[in-house]
Formats: sequence, C-alpha cells, structure tokens
Amino acid sequence: MKNKIKEIRKKLGLTQEQLAKACGVARQTINCIENDKYDPTLGLAFKLSRVLKVKVDELFVYE
Repeated sequence: MKNKIKEIRKKLGLTQEQLAKACGVARQTINCIENDKYDPTLGLAFKLSRVLKVKVDELFVYE
C-alpha cells in the first residue's frame, strides 16, 4: 500500500515534526510511514486524515 501523506503534508506546508506532534507520534514514525516502511494503525490513519484535512481513502493507494 502506497500513501500520499508526504505530498499532502508538503502542500499544507507542514514539517514531519509538526505532523507528528499533531498526531501524537514521533517524527520517525511519520518518516517511516511516508517512506512505506510500514503502514499506520487505523487510529493513526484517522488522525493523519484529520490533521491533513482529507478523507482516509485519499491518503492511501492500494496496489
């Protein structure tokens, strides 16, 4: 599963640190998710969608 988190985050002018803080996780977590090292939990996916102001299904691309 690929994601568009980095693309959307940059469009909003957020750093990984800012996104991580808003979601209550470490910056390294955001980095790993953006680089497809692992998928976020369902709870974190919803937090990301809320902070990035998009629907959850807009964040992820299923291949």
